[in-house]
Amino acid sequence: MILDDVHRGIVSNRPRKRIGRGPGSGHGKTSGRGHNGYFSRSGSRRRKGYEGGQMPLARRVAKRGFSNRAFETVVAEINVAKLEHAFESGDTVNIETLRAKGLLKGRYDVVKILGDGELTCKLTVTAHRFSKSAEEKIRSSGGTVETIPA
Repeated sequence: MILDDVHRGIVSNRPRKRIGRGPGSGHGKTSGRGHNGYFSRSGSRRRKGYEGGQMPLARRVAKRGFSNRAFETVVAEINVAKLEHAFESGDTVNIETLRAKGLLKGRYDVVKILGDGELTCKLTVTAHRFSKSAEEKIRSSGGTVETIPA
């Protein structure tokens, strides 16, 4: 085999399989569906997870226990450093302003402010939860902390 032959036989854009166009096409008559049975009929489809009659993986694997994941509290975490970059001194930080600045996205139940980074501007921060270090940093920079009941 020569280096030039490496890509031989690999076609990036294969021509479309033209089904039901006569015996010369190789896909005429039954159009690749065989003669009889469910899959020869229109409207037939394999359901999700179907493995050709073999016991499906979802039924082969043992299921044990219970997960509370559907009921867990989703916490959106925002560090003090992000507040420093996004807000000016004297601003009010709440869930609406955080969403407007693009710091809160998606679904969450609770917003928690964490203390990673430095804070120099005076902010009025309203959130569900605060870490001790975040609360300290906000207060030491002259700001105030307001807790929303969850």
